[in-house]
Order: sequence, then structure tokens, then C-alpha cells
Amino acid sequence: MKFTLGFSPCPNDTFIFDALVNKKIDTGNFDFDIVLEDVQTLNQWALQGRLDITKISYGVLPLILNDYNLLESGGALGKGVGPLLIAKNKIDLVAINDCTIAIPGKNTTAHLLFSLAFPEAVKKQFMVFSEIEDAVLNGKVDAGVIIHENRFTYQDKGLVKLIDLGEFWEKETGCPIPLGGIVMKKNFSTEIAVQINSLIKKSIEYSFANYPDIAPFVKQHSQEMSEQVMRQHIDLYVNNYSINLGNEGKEAIDTLLRIYSKMNETEAESSLSIID
Repeated sequence: MKFTLGFSPCPNDTFIFDALVNKKIDTGNFDFDIVLEDVQTLNQWALQGRLDITKISYGVLPLILNDYNLLESGGALGKGVGPLLIAKNKIDLVAINDCTIAIPGKNTTAHLLFSLAFPEAVKKQFMVFSEIEDAVLNGKVDAGVIIHENRFTYQDKGLVKLIDLGEFWEKETGCPIPLGGIVMKKNFSTEIAVQINSLIKKSIEYSFANYPDIAPFVKQHSQEMSEQVMRQHIDLYVNNYSINLGNEGKEAIDTLLRIYSKMNETEAESSLSIID
């Protein structure tokens, strides 16, 4: 049985899926056609129902609950892992509402967290996350929300942090930050979904068992990232929540769904179903 599987080329995702897609673990009669894309593209595809299994931002989860189940394993949650709002120079936070802000995609968790912190800021430009630092440096925008490896490199470019949006979330909710998760189409049986979830868990455990060695698959897709930054990326975004959400992780996701509904004055399309 073959599935389409989408995830990002970032080190945390390739670390998670390396053993699965490269058959380092026994996948039985399951095979995978993989597609590596930035998370905003994957979010858009999830809205269109294009892939069987895909990484998504939790920010888009409320919009796809009718079509996808959330898997227990493979996601990114944690504390101290949230997006940062950065600029060329210090800007008073009370002035952010009047600034033009670069956001890594409309349906990303980063956008949701920014909107939670600055609900009256409406001058937003949505772009691929890797373009945001340059947009700030070139003066195309006043500030930008950065994610992924840019958390580790923005200071090298002379940029400054205005606020850690993850810390804001944690203070407001007391929950870890739900960044991204793995979802699977509901037209597959629960039995199959459980097996897929188990394989993802085994894939992560395999990668951890061989860490800190970095697999060629991870290096292949990390472009010009140094091994130090790759490890920082993996250490920050792959953790026990990636193996198993647990009660704390599930509560964080429920909290995000409630906040999304309140912010958008709407009800979720369907109840959340998590496959474990």
C-alpha cells in the first residue's frame, strides 16, 4: 500500500522521517511517495486535501478537521521553541500595530501566535520563512516573525529580537507551544492510521538511537546549514512530544483550538481526533 507523504526539508522533519522513508525500519507492506516542501505550501495542500499524510502548522488544523486526523507522533511541540519577532533596530512594542510585519504564511502557528500577542496589527506581508530576514534587512518590512533555523542565525545578520512569541504563549496559557503536527486523511481506516503512527514513532526512536550522528538524508536537504545549526534545530524541535503528545501535548492543542475559535469568532469544523 502506497501513501503520499509531505514534510519540510528542515532538519527536524528529515530527522523524524529518515528511517521511515529510507527503509531503515521495517515498514511492512507500506511504501511512501515523499514530497518535501515548505510548511506554508504543505498547509495550502492540506486545505486542498492533496496528500494522504502531511506535516502541517497547528495554525491550519482547525480548518482541516473534517478531512484529517491528527497523529500522536511526529510533531513539534515544546517550551522555548516559539517564533521570534525581529527587526533591524529596537522598536517599542506599543508601535508594532503601526508596523509592516513579515509573517511566514497565513495559516502558520507563527501567524496565530503573533495575532494573539498583537491582535490589532493588520499590516502583514505573508512570505516564505527563509525570505523574512532579508525582507527586514532590505527595509521591505519593519519587522518579521522568524521560525526554524533563522532562530539561530538572525543575530549574525545584525538583527535584534523584539519579543519571543513562544514565551508570550507560555505565559498566557501555561502550555507548551504547538508548532506543527502530522495529519492523515480520514478516509483511511483507524487500524491503518494506528500503524502509520507507530512507524513514525519507530522512525524517531531509530534516529535518536543513532544521534548525534546526522544521517546523509538530513544533510542532503539542509542546504548550506552547518552541522552545529542542524543539531541545534533537531535538539530544539524534536523531543518527547514528537514521540508521544501525552496529556500535556493534547491539552496544548485543545488550548490552541479554543483560542483560534475565540480569535476568529467561529467554531471548529469538527472535533479533534488524535490517532495513537
